[in-house]
Amino acid sequence: MSMNVFASVQGMQQCALGQKKAGHRIGLIPTMGFLHEGHLSLVALARKRTDWVVLSIFVNPIQFMPGEDFLQYPRNFERDEALCEQAGVDLVFYPDQKEMYSTDHSVFVEETSLSSGICGASRPGHFKGVTTVVAKLFNIVMPDVAVFGQKDAQQCRVIQRMVRDLNINVEIVVGPIVREPDGLAMSSRNRYLSPSGRKKALCLRHSLDLAEKMVQAGERTVSVIQEAVWATLSSEPEANIDYVAFLDHETLTPVLLIQRPVLLALAVRIGATRLIDNTVLYSP
Repeated sequence: MSMNVFASVQGMQQCALGQKKAGHRIGLIPTMGFLHEGHLSLVALARKRTDWVVLSIFVNPIQFMPGEDFLQYPRNFERDEALCEQAGVDLVFYPDQKEMYSTDHSVFVEETSLSSGICGASRPGHFKGVTTVVAKLFNIVMPDVAVFGQKDAQQCRVIQRMVRDLNINVEIVVGPIVREPDGLAMSSRNRYLSPSGRKKALCLRHSLDLAEKMVQAGERTVSVIQEAVWATLSSEPEANIDYVAFLDHETLTPVLLIQRPVLLALAVRIGATRLIDNTVLYSP
């Protein structure tokens, strides 16, 4: 059976209802396109858990802040379509902005706790845009399972909280970070990096590796680890640090000691390109 592409909300909903009536479990991978191996790994996770896999491609304008890269965000639908077909996606949902948002759109979904720190503090309003579009996608595609990537760790926690608090009947699955051979976390924004910037961006992974080694060696004090991480990032002159955060992996509240799983999350600009990465530190 060949892969389908739907651009209309009504067509997507009707198709999803048909799959539901046939007794099929639906999997959804929400994306903004310009796909890479990280996205395709999420397709594989959805395939294992469901009968019919939908990948959505929509560059969501309301999650971009003024002055951010909405207009410049990389787009190549023909390439994405070919990758989806190769990966075994059953349907690509590819709406335009007018299809997703009426001109007088006035209803939003907002999470107010987990979204307040790190990227939420740096990009106020960003997660309101994320939760709104994801809630819309859940209503349109009606998935049993939705798969997100751990690279966007805060987004995963926020979506999980939205599903819990709004009693949305969808299982959230989080796939591991997929990295380039040199260790850089795969991201659609990596294409913004020059060859020299790409090498400089490795300071993110090097700092995470150092933190993991320090914890494995017995260090538990966050301030000590944070100082070492900050120094590693700062050793790259073109690295402009947005944040280095040590947070409880579930609640995203700051911690002082590594006593339970702790999310170490970074946001760093290399030139004009803002990159995020993270790891979970475990006390052995």
